[in-house]
Formats: sequence, C-alpha cells, structure tokens
Amino acid sequence: QVQLVESGGGLVQAGGSLRLSCAASGLPFSLYVMGWFRQAPGKEREFVATITRSSSVTYYADSVKGRFAISRDNAKATLYLQMNSLKPEDTAVYYCASRWGSTQAMGAHEYNYWGQGTQVTVSS
Repeated sequence: QVQLVESGGGLVQAGGSLRLSCAASGLPFSLYVMGWFRQAPGKEREFVATITRSSSVTYYADSVKGRFAISRDNAKATLYLQMNSLKPEDTAVYYCASRWGSTQAMGAHEYNYWGQGTQVTVSS
C-alpha cells in the first residue's frame, strides 16, 4: 500500500520560513518523480515544484521561484520543500505527489499517488 505522509505545516508570520516533509512508503521512491502542489480555499490545486528521480533537475512555479526549494533524500524515501520569505498568498494545503517515470510534469492529473496534505497558514 502506497503512502505519502506530509508534515511540517503550521502558522507562520509573513517573511518567515517552514520546511515541509513527505515520507513515502510502499513504492520504490527513487524511481518516481516527485512534486509539491497546493490548494487554497475556493481555488484549484496548483503546481508548486517538481524534482527528478536523481535530483538533477528541479522546476518551480513562477510564484515561488527564488523562495522555495524542493529536495529529496532517496535513502530516506523523503521529499522536502523549504519555504522562505513566505507571503499570505502562500496560505494553502500543501500536497506531495509521486509520478512514475523519468519526466517532470506540472499537471496534477499526471501524478499517480497523493498525500493527505498539510496546512500552511501565513499571517500578515
């Protein structure tokens, strides 16, 4: 049974930082492209960042570029998202997702497995 479990969310003031983690089990983690998505109330789920299997390539949404950093530790089967200079508009539920294969993707429908999400709230 595949499980992706996010943690690290919380309440932070604007300008602050948070580090999200996503622990994976039940799948060969190193063979999956991984991604982070987020969904704010009343909005569609949107792409945040993605990372290739070997961490050689990362890609970010324009809204988080330069502030967020995605990384992974294949030995620990864990995905990370370091979020700096947080803004109120970053408030959302953040989800990690896995995609079988070697190519990156930004569409939610292209990912196979999803975590349950972790809430990030940024106060102004």
